[in-house]
Amino acid sequence: MDAARALLIESGPQAVTLKAVAARIGRTHANLLHHFGSAAGLQKALAERMAADITATIGEAVLAARAGTRDPRAIVDLTFDAFDREGAGALASWMILTGNEDALDPILQAIHRLVDQLAAGTGIGARPIAEETLHLVLMALGDALLGAPMARALGLSRTRARDLALAALLGSDAAREHDMPRKDDAPAPAA
Repeated sequence: MDAARALLIESGPQAVTLKAVAARIGRTHANLLHHFGSAAGLQKALAERMAADITATIGEAVLAARAGTRDPRAIVDLTFDAFDREGAGALASWMILTGNEDALDPILQAIHRLVDQLAAGTGIGARPIAEETLHLVLMALGDALLGAPMARALGLSRTRARDLALAALLGSDAAREHDMPRKDDAPAPAA
């Protein structure tokens, strides 16, 4: 799974094949075929592993933010990074576009389990955690797929979508206190 995840991050979801993973770990294609059954099986196992790791990390951040020991911005950054830098957005999109939608089940189930675990009333802001989760995940997925070119085209900072997600998460004027410029917040040139 580590080799598959590395290939995903380095080269995208189309690179996560049985042959490529087998070569990376010094095994034969047949070894992986026996274990996973197909490239779709490998991708589903990868999605399951990533979803478990990512939701555990985000769950810890949510609990820490509720306790006041962690900035809610961490929740936004972890979610956006999971979809962008860690490749979850590309993998989910690839699975949908190639007709392997069943492979999304582990991701959806892991998110549902996390929401159930955190469902004590509201999330960080005023909305129910399920609504906050839906909004944050859809924003992070959209940003992973189209965020950089869209921000450039609109002359906005690359992190502006994260700022907007934080404002929505906090759901109040308090969001402006967290909307502090970051190193990479210089406005992008218009396309």
